[in-house]
Amino acid sequence: MGSVQVAYLVFDVESIADGELIAKLQYPETKLSPKAAVTRMRKERMEKYDSDFIPYPFQLPISIAVAKVASDYRLIDLVALEDEASRPHVLVEKFWRGWREYGQPTFVTFNGRTFDIPLLELAAFRYGLSLPRWYSLHSRSFDQPRNRFNLDAHIDLQELLTNFGATRFTGGLNLAANLIGKPGKMDVQGDMVQDMYDDGRLAEINDYCLCDVLDTYFVFLRTRVLVGELDLDEEQGIIAEAKTWLTKRADDVPAFQLYLERWGDWSNLWRED
Repeated sequence: MGSVQVAYLVFDVESIADGELIAKLQYPETKLSPKAAVTRMRKERMEKYDSDFIPYPFQLPISIAVAKVASDYRLIDLVALEDEASRPHVLVEKFWRGWREYGQPTFVTFNGRTFDIPLLELAAFRYGLSLPRWYSLHSRSFDQPRNRFNLDAHIDLQELLTNFGATRFTGGLNLAANLIGKPGKMDVQGDMVQDMYDDGRLAEINDYCLCDVLDTYFVFLRTRVLVGELDLDEEQGIIAEAKTWLTKRADDVPAFQLYLERWGDWSNLWRED
């Protein structure tokens, strides 16, 4: 499989709040500790918005999982980017360098247009990374990778399913995955990541991130049926191959074992009629 060209990078990012930045900018007169500042901001946002989600400009990526996918949509590899301390600057540099070295494959995300990509762009800004191929300022605007409608550069599955935001997709990736029999959210939810990180549970965060990428990958496959790039039998065959791939590696990767334990086979009503 090593010689197969990577055509798509299906990825997901998990992040935590930057307590030092929040304390400095949000509560400059209080002299709160970074942890106390995060706690206060989460509480205030919960009271105001019924969600304690902190906007991405105040966050740092601490887990990035990436699936390498071939042009025929078969899974080549799936990994969590490694750094012994999950240092954001190291993870971000590895992510963007990998995209360049694999020949700028098409990114595939679920809601990555409004979170994952902006988070990684801002992190590159923060850490002084140069991304000329991504910004491509001298290309025509509609050819630039960051153009919202450039599907050669980035396929946001939520935008595809909502006609670029014309409708709301209530339920997100969890709903989309469950519609095709895949686990969706299991024991971990996105709003748990901050507390898990504070408790030193980084390995579990990486596992959660890997499982989100698997859900995204299988949703991606079904959208290829939807848009006419695969027929249904081809998709089902690729899914079966991916399940075998995961099974062979499950003893060494807890996330794969967990995902397989919750695996659901999509009910093909066309075969039942």
